[in-house]
Amino acid sequence: MATAAIFSSLRRRRSPSLQAFLAPVDLTDVALVQTLVSISSELVSCFSNKCFFFQRRNSRSLIRKIEVFLVLLEYLRDSDTSLPSTAMLCFKELYLLLYRCKILLDYCGQSSKLWLLLQNNSISGHYHDLNQEISTLLDVFPVDDVELSEDVREQLDLMQRQARKAKLYVDKNDESLRVQFFSFLDEFENGRVPNHVELRSFFVESLGIKDAKSCRAEIEFLEEQIVNHEGDVEPTASVLNGFVAITRYCRFLLFGFEEDEVTVGSSSQKKPRKGLITQEIAHTFLSIPKDFCCPISLDLMRDPVIISTGQTYDRSSIARWIEEGHRTCPKTGQMLVHERLVPNRALRNLIMQWCAAHGIPYDPPETTDASAESFASALPSRASIEANRATAELLIQQLADGSPGAKTLAAREIRLLAKTGKENRAFIAKAGAIPHLRKLLSSQNPVAQENSVTAMLNLSIYDKNKRRIMDEEGCLGSIVEVLRFGLTTEARENAAATLFSLSAVHDYKKRIADEGGAVEALATLLTVGTPRGKKDAVTALFNLSTHTDNCLRMIEAGAVTALVGALGNEGVAEEAAGGLALIVRQPLGAAALGKEEMAVAGLMGMMRCGTPRGKENAVAALLELCRSGGAAATERVLKAPALGGLLQTLLFTGTKRARRKAASLARVFQRCENAALHFGGLGVGYAFAGNSAPNRDSSFAGDVSVPVSISVPVL
Repeated sequence: MATAAIFSSLRRRRSPSLQAFLAPVDLTDVALVQTLVSISSELVSCFSNKCFFFQRRNSRSLIRKIEVFLVLLEYLRDSDTSLPSTAMLCFKELYLLLYRCKILLDYCGQSSKLWLLLQNNSISGHYHDLNQEISTLLDVFPVDDVELSEDVREQLDLMQRQARKAKLYVDKNDESLRVQFFSFLDEFENGRVPNHVELRSFFVESLGIKDAKSCRAEIEFLEEQIVNHEGDVEPTASVLNGFVAITRYCRFLLFGFEEDEVTVGSSSQKKPRKGLITQEIAHTFLSIPKDFCCPISLDLMRDPVIISTGQTYDRSSIARWIEEGHRTCPKTGQMLVHERLVPNRALRNLIMQWCAAHGIPYDPPETTDASAESFASALPSRASIEANRATAELLIQQLADGSPGAKTLAAREIRLLAKTGKENRAFIAKAGAIPHLRKLLSSQNPVAQENSVTAMLNLSIYDKNKRRIMDEEGCLGSIVEVLRFGLTTEARENAAATLFSLSAVHDYKKRIADEGGAVEALATLLTVGTPRGKKDAVTALFNLSTHTDNCLRMIEAGAVTALVGALGNEGVAEEAAGGLALIVRQPLGAAALGKEEMAVAGLMGMMRCGTPRGKENAVAALLELCRSGGAAATERVLKAPALGGLLQTLLFTGTKRARRKAASLARVFQRCENAALHFGGLGVGYAFAGNSAPNRDSSFAGDVSVPVSISVPVL
């Protein structure tokens, strides 16, 4: 497995053509020999003087053998000797063998030092395999049937004898270093931080990793192997993550907070944003399989459970639904026979495997049942956790006492460290990062501000940290200030996403809405922001809309106007309609929506061209407008052209909720004067669709679809 990983990794990075791995079938004797001379010459010229840090003896031995083959091939080319068919077969095998040699030598010359060290035994084994193949090739080569000089024969004979006697060679010094590297892992595994002097000796003196940039390159190479091999890698991904964490710790312990390849400062912001933030934002929009998303939150399920109706939801979402007093299934509307939540272990395993394959962070739930064993391979090792904890302490110390440049770098690293793993998010916050990040939110350095607000966002994903952030004096206000006046677009967008994350807690929705300028800034971002900014803003506004006490604040801040305007934007229309459907439940909200000239037309447009869930939300908003807005609002909806046809279409083709809402709206019209004139025949369609007339639910959330929301982006 490890050997295959070596070659597959290099092929991925260098992408040689298919011809490099196929023996030529249409070359004449002379052409084949000339081709082999060219390949051998290239290998000798490229690698004979190259200084390999690891596998020095094995590499030199292999290159010497290639040099002997070059002597043979050049002699045959220059002497124009006729070759028997058996020799040609051997040379075709030699063609493949030389390319395999090239791949292995390239790999040892280009891979990171730590990776080569970890692969020391398997790479040594592969050198031995090539030697055995060379020995076999020489054994079958018809040397007696080919006219060769004595000198060439002697060199071939000597190489053949050496190849037969050769044994697997593993450099003792290299192996000693590998064992030492594992000893550092054991130290962290046992809760101890390795000796500073020993770490310096290993990284700086033994491996020659002498600056922050080199250390960063080592980390990135190890991370690349974890992602590229998607779990099929030795050592295992959990062990490799431990080594990554150790190397990251040493990067700051040994080399301090000097700048590495990412410039800290405002003069070159574009490059770090592109590499560290924009790229990660793109990953946020990876399409998640529908079956992996909770029907309530529409986020990736962390702990899928099955309720009595057979539907699967994320435990936290359905538990909150039941705690709020609902006794029906949110998806089907059926009454719950009981409230037991049965873990859907099969689906949880599939979600975990999908996340691992796509490099997506997945925090399994805290559990003590037998299913925990299936997650063992996905959980971070203790060594990784302890090394990251030690790194976090160094970073937070710099946030507190470092220079402005060091603080900026520390904020960036905390953001990256909080990118994955609830353990990381938990101990970073517990160690005191939040107060220092709050101060950095007001920095006039755009990179520092952007990294600090993004770190705050990533920390907020861990539920217990939401309270830490909200309880930190002035923290919410600082986040809102970044949302309003942030120095970069990404900073403002990530501030909106942070509010969205914090508003997942019901008790915080009112506090966020009451924070001066928060709702106004979200409304502005929804109106003029980038596509991603609008997505962050609309989901935050939707969350705030679910708190009934926020209705007046949303109206005063212009959120209703912004949501109406967003109905024409395909990317956020569903969420906008869902938010309006919640706000309009109250007479105050219905009155505000009634004053919006484009409100009814926008909702009608969604009913005509929106997604199934968008149509569902739109008809729900119109129904609530009629119920809460009084006769004038009802008449305005009633007079909307083509509404009858749209309702009839929904009665036949809409989702279950859409059909229920359309049926309820049809009955409203049937009670109005001139209903028959405007909607003649609608009753027939309604009866055919078989929709009963349910009473208005005690809770609107049980009947209105929950609009699509983005998961909290990890940046």
